[in-house]
Parts: sequence; structure tokens; C-alpha cells
Amino acid sequence: MALADIALGYSAAFSKDPPLKLVTTTLTTDFAGSAKIDDWLEAVVDIQKTGSRLVFANSYISVGDERVVRASASFLVGS
Repeated sequence: MALADIALGYSAAFSKDPPLKLVTTTLTTDFAGSAKIDDWLEAVVDIQKTGSRLVFANSYISVGDERVVRASASFLVGS
């Protein structure tokens, strides 16, 4: 869940210039597989919507060709 939060948050923040100041408001994860120690994990993030107060994003985390986590989050835009 930490990897999902970081991947989603950084991608959302740096989708704008200058980067947004964000606070995670929700984080939902579905575990569809597993990873072992030393497995390489890759997160692919899709920013769904960036509004004036909230940002919504989704991510898949994979080990090789196998998706092991689906995550979605919303973030509050700070001032």
C-alpha cells in the first residue's frame, strides 16, 4: 500500500507545473496476486481528473506481466 500511495501521489502531484501539494484522502487497494522478496515491482498510474480541490488517480502494480495490485486514490489539493 505504501508503494501505491507513493506512486499515485507523486504522479498526481507532478502532473502539473508547479507540482501540486497533495494530501491522500482515500486509498483503496485490491490484491490480485503476490510478489516475492527481490521481485521487481512496476506501477503504472493514470490520472483520472485534476480539479481545483481534488485529484483522482488509478494504478496497476505488476510483477513482470502479472498484475498483482489495483489501487485507486483521491487527494486533497493544498494551498
